[in-house]
Amino acid sequence: MLRFLFIVGLLTLSLLARPARAQLAQSMRIEIPSDPNEAESFDVTPLGDRGVLMTIRTGSVYDNTPIRYQFQKFNTNLKPLWRTEFRQDIKFRPVLSYDTDQYAYHLFRAYDTNRFQFLRLHLEDGHIETFEGSLIEQFDVQHFKIMGSQAYIGGYHHSRPVVLAFSFFDQSVKVLPGMYVNRMELSSLEIDEARQEVNVLVHSSRRRCTFSIRTYNYDSKLLRTINFDGAENSLISGKLLPVNEQESLLVGNYSTDCTPYSQGIYVTRIRHNEPADVADEAAVNGIQYIEFSQLQNFFNYLKPHRQQKLLARAMKKKEEGKDYKFRYRLLVHDLQPTPDGLTLVAEVYYPQYRGAALAYGGYLRGADRYEGFRYTHAFICGFDRQGQLLWDNCLPIKELLSPDLTEMVQVSQQGNRMVLAYPNDGEITTEVIQGSKVLKETEKFKLQTNAENEKVTFSAQDNLMAWYDRHFLACGFQKIAPSKNYANQREVFYLNKLTYNEDAKTATPASATTRKSAGSER
Repeated sequence: MLRFLFIVGLLTLSLLARPARAQLAQSMRIEIPSDPNEAESFDVTPLGDRGVLMTIRTGSVYDNTPIRYQFQKFNTNLKPLWRTEFRQDIKFRPVLSYDTDQYAYHLFRAYDTNRFQFLRLHLEDGHIETFEGSLIEQFDVQHFKIMGSQAYIGGYHHSRPVVLAFSFFDQSVKVLPGMYVNRMELSSLEIDEARQEVNVLVHSSRRRCTFSIRTYNYDSKLLRTINFDGAENSLISGKLLPVNEQESLLVGNYSTDCTPYSQGIYVTRIRHNEPADVADEAAVNGIQYIEFSQLQNFFNYLKPHRQQKLLARAMKKKEEGKDYKFRYRLLVHDLQPTPDGLTLVAEVYYPQYRGAALAYGGYLRGADRYEGFRYTHAFICGFDRQGQLLWDNCLPIKELLSPDLTEMVQVSQQGNRMVLAYPNDGEITTEVIQGSKVLKETEKFKLQTNAENEKVTFSAQDNLMAWYDRHFLACGFQKIAPSKNYANQREVFYLNKLTYNEDAKTATPASATTRKSAGSER
């Protein structure tokens, strides 16, 4: 507890009244001293207009130092509302976390056993509950979701997919049937709160790369299975979003050769109140495939002559009756509902190796070591409730390399326009769009410190989160020094509130979790 009070006691909050020079204005900032020699991690969870939750974890299982979780909730002015601490047993190691409107959940596992622990933090008052149970041994956990009083944990057991339902009420465990199959991979777990259903999306390299949606009720009974044959186009990923009581839209990316490289995106309607065979046939027959070349703005991240050359090459192939193979890797975000339907956001990236020779749509691996994920651009598409593409747009991403594959681009819906933003090296880059139109080209906003006579000398693990209304949260690690004495540096974890103002030039942010740790959560 003393460690937590020491950290919070040194916490600095300032209101910055700086001249409005850009589209993004920095209004408030918290700095927490960080010790680079200590195992610690910082998580930031935006809670909309209810505030923000910060989680600080100290200690490490690797050097047997006590593990402490310090939770603190702030209001929208970044003023503390409550704080609490949880001391974790050294035998438990963090696995994954998940947040709902009411609670923040953390999943732990006792090392090399089948014992798991669930921590539930009440976001209203900071009350903590824990639940323990036995799942299965040698379980490689990849997914963790909550619905009602049950946790759903997906992963692999002896290389076969398994999804378990754990009850907080009686600690019972159920295995969702029909998935323990060779050569099948879990794509995602989708929770449908309104229907009290769990959708497990899987794809298989057997039988022509089949992609399936398996829907279970709250009692873990299989309700229906929809199979998409990958003979011609194989679905890589899928995200579900309910659009009314009877239907959901399934949107994702696809390839033409059963590889992770995308040829375009797809959309189809999933009907819930029809017999399984009817719903299956309608979803499969009604699927729309949209090649990247059919999107109006997808290639706008390229210089005009390169863009024209690429599209001309693709058109020539089609005229010859051949398919042109696009080779893009996509990180597809969760679908966001809109009054008209939904928006899809995806980021295009490739793994980069030091010394690699880059090529269009991919890379040629060099002889030196792996560096991280290089982002090239993000694209955003608007669909109506029937799944028809309404518009698309593009955000070029400059010089962004991340050691982890995480969502960097954030989207803030502000009336009939959207602010797209991403962080990099202590700066926020923004673009304002309205459908397929770009209202304001990319602008950069440099994050400021608490004092005019200080300078940021180093910035790392920068993250951005769309928060509420016109506001964003930016966070990460910085080294700060007096402007005239760089030798006397301090390292901090920062949390900035940023506000986008259409009238008085201001700037914009996005979302994520920041960690600096030995043995951080996956």
